Amino acid sequence: MKIFCVGRNYAEHAKELKNEVPEKPVIFMKPATAILKGTDFFIPKWTSDLHYEVELVVKISKNGKGIEEEFAHKYYDEVGLGIDFTARDVQNQLKSKGLPWELAKAFDNSALCSSFINKKDLNLGNLNFSLKKNEQIVQIGNSSSMIFSIEKIISYLSMYFTLQTGDLIYTGTPAGVGKIESGDQLKGFLELNEVFSLNIK
Repeated sequence: MKIFCVGRNYAEHAKELKNEVPEKPVIFMKPATAILKGTDFFIPKWTSDLHYEVELVVKISKNGKGIEEEFAHKYYDEVGLGIDFTARDVQNQLKSKGLPWELAKAFDNSALCSSFINKKDLNLGNLNFSLKKNEQIVQIGNSSSMIFSIEKIISYLSMYFTLQTGDLIYTGTPAGVGKIESGDQLKGFLELNEVFSLNIK
């Protein structure tokens, strides 16, 4: 299983981190060991500024390479909600030196993922999602605000990588990312349905 992540896919998020709005998808990857299991997340000792980033997650349903955008919808059936945990202090240090981000984003347990919902049961062109921290809404997103659509992302990725059944695509986070502390609780919602609850340790 491969985990693909799209950075800066919402204009307001790019602006809040003082990044340029990209002309092409910004891609990075996480290993399979990044998938968080269970309902507890332990903040690594080596970061003092860990951030949540809530995102729609797409699961690839069949193998594909060189997929045309018009056919990309045939390569996924399910969508979930996840968090791309980011050690912002480490990421900023790496970016300042022009180095890759993996240490800040691809560490063990850095990818929370909910159970998946059949896309037939969702309005993917206008899908609302949100994140609550300690019962306060901190992020609100809608799929219509993505700079690059799910189909565009799948097509773009498949130019460089063979997509395989079970691969995950984290499609980017809206504005509102922020720090988490031990004792916080995070809850994720697709429309009004709670799809995950996580305790921060």
